[in-house]
Amino acid sequence: MDEGAALWEPSAGTIERARITAFRRDLGLPADYAGLWRWSVADVDGFWDTVWRWFDVVGDRGDGPVREGGPTPVDGLRWFPSARLNYAENALRHAVSRPDEPAVVYRTDGAPGAVLTWSELAAAVAGARAGLAALGVGRGDRVVGYVPNRPEALVVMLAAASLGAAWSSCSPDFGAASVVDRFRQIEPKVLLAVDGYRYGAKSFDRRDVVAQIRAELPSLEATVVIPVLRDGVPDGTVPYADLARPGPLEFARVPFDQPLWILYSSGTTGLPKPIVHGHGGMVLEHLKSLALHQDIGPGDVFLWFTTTGWMMWNYLVSGLMAGATIVVFDGAPVGDTLWRMAAETGTTHLGLGAPYIMASRKAGLTPGADLDLAALRLIGSTGSPLPPEGFDWVYGHVKRDVLLGSLSGGTDVCTGFVGPVPLLPVRAGVIQCRALGAAVEAYDESGEPLIDEVGELVLTEPMPCMPVGFWNDPERARYREAYFEDFPGVWRHGDWVKILPDGGCVIYGRSDSTLNRGGVRMGTSDFYRVVEAFPEIADSLVIDTGRLGEEGRLLLYVQLAPGAALDDALLGRLKAALRADLSPRHVPDEVIVVPGIPRTLSGKKLEVPVRKILQGADPALAANRDSLADPALLDHFVPDEPNSSA
Repeated sequence: MDEGAALWEPSAGTIERARITAFRRDLGLPADYAGLWRWSVADVDGFWDTVWRWFDVVGDRGDGPVREGGPTPVDGLRWFPSARLNYAENALRHAVSRPDEPAVVYRTDGAPGAVLTWSELAAAVAGARAGLAALGVGRGDRVVGYVPNRPEALVVMLAAASLGAAWSSCSPDFGAASVVDRFRQIEPKVLLAVDGYRYGAKSFDRRDVVAQIRAELPSLEATVVIPVLRDGVPDGTVPYADLARPGPLEFARVPFDQPLWILYSSGTTGLPKPIVHGHGGMVLEHLKSLALHQDIGPGDVFLWFTTTGWMMWNYLVSGLMAGATIVVFDGAPVGDTLWRMAAETGTTHLGLGAPYIMASRKAGLTPGADLDLAALRLIGSTGSPLPPEGFDWVYGHVKRDVLLGSLSGGTDVCTGFVGPVPLLPVRAGVIQCRALGAAVEAYDESGEPLIDEVGELVLTEPMPCMPVGFWNDPERARYREAYFEDFPGVWRHGDWVKILPDGGCVIYGRSDSTLNRGGVRMGTSDFYRVVEAFPEIADSLVIDTGRLGEEGRLLLYVQLAPGAALDDALLGRLKAALRADLSPRHVPDEVIVVPGIPRTLSGKKLEVPVRKILQGADPALAANRDSLADPALLDHFVPDEPNSSA
């Protein structure tokens, strides 16, 4: 299947019924998508003010400007400075008009599912809100979750948001060290945790991990435990059933940039960066993305497979704002599980990781022939680029008349910069468009825009979903270094992108060294803290070889300490530590002994150049040897060089 081959064309009826069509008609905006996008990035203030008003955001818009302050968030830019709103109030707005309709459908491995109506969801949030308040949670506090994708997680997140507190979460397959590295930075007041979780046919006890997390978070004043595997909860904790208290469902309307949730994205050094997103930015961006680009609204059923450690969980919960019924699944996505669940729940919008689509293709699955997917209108794909073969398989073996919406963005903005729209055709391997309000360009090294050539994905105009900041970064130095250092005033995202002459986009993976395993991003610094704690290992380098549509292999290169050997015992202990402290996804496929780790003259490990070499780049072009402390070490990473491995 060649890149760019035509696979689907929206019918006249599809275009007519699309919410984006009503949006542009009501406002007298350009009929062609290219013209609509150009307007959205040329008149930034006008576009985002229009989004607020057209979606009738619940809150007080105020009389102030759309923007004030500097040109970017690191220069003091503030959005809607006079506005007051609350994310949870917008998420639960449909509870008034549709109290008896389903809001949440819950499915899990090995146990019956459940359905929460809008009124039941609202009542659960009200009870949890009163319970959190009784535990002392108020505006500005942090509530964290060590929880799988269960209704309790979204209930407590919405309850915390309703109080003006911030939420942060990790999946329970994360090890204690990874969780503590994240949560300790933000000093949470309350922890929501499970005693364990099920994955497929196995149960995993997490009581010891939860105890370790509690012991290493001195700011905690209470721990609420959901008993998943057994009755009862550990001493000194609160059973989830006892959290709820009588109380009204109220919402503290907060400033636009009030912290809503804290996500984590890691670079190559230091602890994971706690990325703070605000109430207003998430309300506007997710309404725009879900309703206009994915065409989600009341009556739709929205399922995205995710864990609570991935930004797509937050994105899924925002489906409530668009009026959809959301499906939350706590379990293993094996075989045709997700396709079958979509059929059973009448899912209209199904979100998957690109590797799951490719695994379904490799397994020879035929969901379209085996299951009733009549309700399915859109299949979302993200986590890594989906290659043309994946597009071809969906249209050949899942459904012919469906919008395959590949999208790409990041934890940094909790959305997609480029993605689907129901107005344009689908072509193999090509993302349909740059999103409204996202001034995406491909830059060369000198900061010049490219068309039909691969370059750095940048944003030349700000978006309200850009982070409010990083936690504990009062001077915004880390924020500036992360996104605005390479091209002053322009956001560099860290992806390779090619923008086609007609506005279509192709993503070629990360241009930095962040590890992306099963959709869970983790910085290499997390990895090194575990590996280099072993006295037998003097230095290390971890490389994710993933490329277009393929998750790739995770390779760990180690420089052994004098006298040490990579025997079975050391290898077993190393893998066990990575599995426990990081996650099972981050156990390397291969451990390779090298005489040394290549570094720059300033001491930085050559992660990106080595990754490029392993993906086939010319070593002479991948790294400037004059900048290396020991250029000869790079030779050991060129394919076909003899290395010891285990």
